Amino acid sequence: MTNASTEKPATLSRGLKSRQLIMMALGSSIGTGLFIGSGKAIGVAGPAVLISFLIAGAILILVMRMLGEMAAAHPNSGAFSYYAEKAMGRVAGATVGWLWWVQIVVVVAAEATGAAAILGGLWSFLPQWLLTLAFMVLFTVINLLGVGKFGQLEFWFAILKVAVIVIFLVVGVLLITGLIPSDSGPGFANLFSHGGFLPTGWAGMAAGLLIVIFAFGGTELVTIAAAETENAEHNVGRAIRSVVWRILVFYIGSVLVMVTVLPWDSPATANPFASVLAAAHLPYAEEVTTLVIAVAVLSALNANLYGSSRMIFSLSERGMAPKFLSKVTERKVPLAAVLASVLFGFVTVILNFIDPEHILSILLQLVGSTALMMWISTVVSQLILRRRADAAGEKLAVPMWGFPYLSWLAMLLIAGILLLGFLDSAVRIQVLGTFALTALIALLNWIGLRRSRTTAEPETLSNLPS
Repeated sequence: MTNASTEKPATLSRGLKSRQLIMMALGSSIGTGLFIGSGKAIGVAGPAVLISFLIAGAILILVMRMLGEMAAAHPNSGAFSYYAEKAMGRVAGATVGWLWWVQIVVVVAAEATGAAAILGGLWSFLPQWLLTLAFMVLFTVINLLGVGKFGQLEFWFAILKVAVIVIFLVVGVLLITGLIPSDSGPGFANLFSHGGFLPTGWAGMAAGLLIVIFAFGGTELVTIAAAETENAEHNVGRAIRSVVWRILVFYIGSVLVMVTVLPWDSPATANPFASVLAAAHLPYAEEVTTLVIAVAVLSALNANLYGSSRMIFSLSERGMAPKFLSKVTERKVPLAAVLASVLFGFVTVILNFIDPEHILSILLQLVGSTALMMWISTVVSQLILRRRADAAGEKLAVPMWGFPYLSWLAMLLIAGILLLGFLDSAVRIQVLGTFALTALIALLNWIGLRRSRTTAEPETLSNLPS
């Protein structure tokens, strides 16, 4: 942690358009979680994964609305870290920012590895480590070209993903209604005939919840991008309203199709998108779906790399990270912040060379339940900042619904997830690990803040007139 600079702060470009902001939010959340993570969630929860998605979706709606309230009033690339600082102080803001940055840096590496593993199945002559390296280099370059070009590319990435999901939903409905014949037949029998709707119990549903929450991760990038968006007060609110309901339709609709068409305990759920389309006997369904999933994962990589670089930029700008990370190029790109955010991804290239079979699962386990900590910090920050705004008579462009009751409801739902998580040993380890990581980051930031204050005091005294 360093003292905030007294120089004129570097500024980011406001080159993101409203349509790019909306599609970027979709692109960041529709990736590894939906195309790969949904199959894992079905495997641990069975058809009851639908309850997991509904609970997580309800929390997502509330949390995103709270973020929208704060982002429209105070657009900043630090987003929830910046709001935590305003509400609870510098240690809280730095802890939330660093925790999220660490999480997303790991996610970027996981998405590069995941895309390499997917395409490696089609192109076995290309080693996984080489594909991972190629993806890391490509998207590092894209993020250095400027936010306008990045936003345009992410827009078309997201368009492709949305088109595929719409086709998937249409095919799924035709299979369920029997208009397209399938091996399992029409109807909803698969929801109840393989051990019941809740085959693995409430503990399994709780384990599915954490996977689902990871799947929803990335939606918060819309508030990070607010600092580089034209007319942030208007566009952020519009983007959040549009994105949230689209994500819920895409996620819950897709998962409903998966658990209805496929038996939850079938090996086919390992790649549910391709398996559902294969059940419709569409030609080249598996090959085309595999390519689209790889593109979807790479799109999420692109968006998350953007978000992680802007977070570390904001931390540096606020004196919570090394000062050089807040310097920008002539294109208004935080060069050092981007390079710092891709460093771990390049390290995983070596890990992919050493152990390509297990590296992806290891990376996904490292992320754990970090998203829950982000949601908790968002709720607490909004409760505090909203009360201050109401006391000051401030008019908000995107006010939270039913304040403070729905804010507290979100907190109770998150607490319920944590309690359920302790019923499952694997989830318990993830939650405790996240708590330990959060405490460690908080301690390091507290020590850094005390040292920076101690250093600053003699300098201040020496500048006083004799």
